[in-house]
Parts: sequence; C-alpha cells; structure tokens
Amino acid sequence: MKLSDMAPLADVTGCVFVSLQLGPPAKQIASAPFPLLDVADRLTDFAETAALIEVLDLVITVDTAVAHVAGALGKPVWLLSRFDACWRWMRDRDDSPWYPTMRLFRQTTPGDWGEVMRRVVGALPGFQTFG
Repeated sequence: MKLSDMAPLADVTGCVFVSLQLGPPAKQIASAPFPLLDVADRLTDFAETAALIEVLDLVITVDTAVAHVAGALGKPVWLLSRFDACWRWMRDRDDSPWYPTMRLFRQTTPGDWGEVMRRVVGALPGFQTFG
C-alpha cells in the first residue's frame, strides 16, 4: 500500500493524522494527499514508538510491527490487510483473538485499497474514545 492510497482520509474532518512510518517509505510523506504530522525522525526504537502510540486515540496501519505494538498496548488499532493476508490474521473475520482492540479491514479484491479506504473513512465518524 502506498500513502497515496490513503487519499480518502483527506475527506475526514476533525482528525489529526500522525505518521509512524520509518525507512524509505517515509519519503512519501512529503507528498501526502492529506495533512500528516511527521514525527518519525524522533522514533529511534520501539519504546519511543510505543510511547507515541500511548497518546494516540487510534492507530491505522498496514505495518504489522506497529499493529502488534498497538495491540499489545491495548490501544485501538485498525489493520489494513491484503486480500492474501498473513496467516496470523486468520480468514473471514474482522477481529483478532490476540488483540481485542484490533479491527481488520481486509481487501475483498486483490490490490483494491480504494474499497478498504472507503470502509475506513466510513467507520471513522463512529469511532469514539473514552477517558
């Protein structure tokens, strides 16, 4: 998935999006199709990433390392998953037995991230945090 596939997030109001992306893919942030706060240069290890995740309301990710950190912390996490998902996300379900706070948004057609993002954008207005 490319950052440009997440362009529908530009239609969501009332949210601040924070990038946790490291490495070469982080170069896409310069041309993000929606406002994106880039603090990844301050994340030098998983402890710092976990500390940042702790203050976020929701993590939306395609990166399974970040998904596992957020899930282990008990933070709400939405995992965007390929049609041919990794075995650990099982099949025919939108949750994870390992992480009760995880919701999976799977491709229904290989390569179609547009349909996934439409469901994510549709679900965001109903997302609430408490506390």
